[in-house]
Amino acid sequence: MPKASILIVDDDTDVLTAAQLYLKQFYAVQTEENPRRIPELVETGGYDVILLDMNFRRDVSSGREGFEWLQRILQIDPLAVVILITAYGDVDMAVQAIKAGATDFVLKPWQNEKLHATVSAALQLRMSRRETQSLKHRQQELLKIIAPPIPDFIGTSSAMQKVFVTIEKVAETDASVLITGENGTGKELVARALHQKSKRRGNPFITVDLGAIPSTLFEDELFGHVKGAFTDAREDRTGRFEVADGGTLFLDEIGNLSPALQTKLLTAIQKREVQRIGSNKSVSFDVRLICATNRPVHDLIDIGQFRQDLLYRINTIEIHLPPLRDRKEDLGPLVTYFLKQSAAKHQKAIPQVSGETLEALGRHTWPGNVRELQHAVERAVILSDHTDLQVGDFGLQGGRNAESLSVEDYNLEEIEKILVQKVLEKHQGNISHAAKELGLTRASLYRRIEKYDL
Repeated sequence: MPKASILIVDDDTDVLTAAQLYLKQFYAVQTEENPRRIPELVETGGYDVILLDMNFRRDVSSGREGFEWLQRILQIDPLAVVILITAYGDVDMAVQAIKAGATDFVLKPWQNEKLHATVSAALQLRMSRRETQSLKHRQQELLKIIAPPIPDFIGTSSAMQKVFVTIEKVAETDASVLITGENGTGKELVARALHQKSKRRGNPFITVDLGAIPSTLFEDELFGHVKGAFTDAREDRTGRFEVADGGTLFLDEIGNLSPALQTKLLTAIQKREVQRIGSNKSVSFDVRLICATNRPVHDLIDIGQFRQDLLYRINTIEIHLPPLRDRKEDLGPLVTYFLKQSAAKHQKAIPQVSGETLEALGRHTWPGNVRELQHAVERAVILSDHTDLQVGDFGLQGGRNAESLSVEDYNLEEIEKILVQKVLEKHQGNISHAAKELGLTRASLYRRIEKYDL
């Protein structure tokens, strides 16, 4: 292993000689009398530790030159580890320099053992800083590789144009955002866009589906635990707040939280720190918070099911995504986009959709919104043998769906039954997946299945 490299800058040759004679048995040492050479040496030398005198001949007592050169070094290399060399009377000044970015200081005349211990500790700090920087670079590269690309936003309607404008205005800030809208409207897509356009884009984007976490596991999932906190806690676990540190935490379906869990979440957000289960130590975090819900949280406040103070914390900016039925002008561009996407995915020729078929699709109310449209288009691409798709290819005519109901037939229970049945069929009876898409708990979905004899 090569020796660590040390640069000593002092205009006193006796100091340089004494320090070099002692430290060269441990490190590769270079000395320099002229502080004006500091920028050149730091840029090219790659030193692990720099020992810097605070007073040079131009200004032998104020320490001003030492401060100036310290700042110059840190500008060139923000990870630099600088130890100040100072006299007994300059201790207060050295403390100020540490606040300005120095790592430590040694007093002249020094004890060799103390000098070695100070340099050794500084070297460990340098190694730690380099390792941290390396991990950050690796994390950023991994995120580029594993982070799913953000699908294109499709929307020419005035409602979606307002959403796009808001995203552009809000993304660069750290403001908390609440995204509202029905299931399938693209709330997570908006959250990812906000993250990718923010200053935190190189750090983690962590998603938590609060609707899918049992209340008993809420604290463990978000705050983490320490080894031995409970029977199965065989090792420490980092909570989602800590994992997202420096990045964005996306809390989906926040409207499903019970009042008790809302209180715990509010406490963490207010203090900007969490305590792992089984620990008395608080861990601070720095996250940009984005939340989403398909429930009317303002109405939930009125009936005492959602805390108003929590709402204030999470919706500095509120972005509402309109349902697909309220932006039918986007249907054509969306169908075209999903046709190309699905054809490429399944290696098939891109089929055509006639104006008549698009009109028929426009009469469907799309209770599953854009997500339902995407699945319907993919189904048509896979199953149809035609070059021109017909409305029947999209699987919307089986049973009494919203398209086939007349105005006189509209009944909320009937539509709910059709929707539940449709989603269950789509997920092949998987209760968890169907409940998630419908915005229901598993218990609520079971009750509807029994109610409608599905």
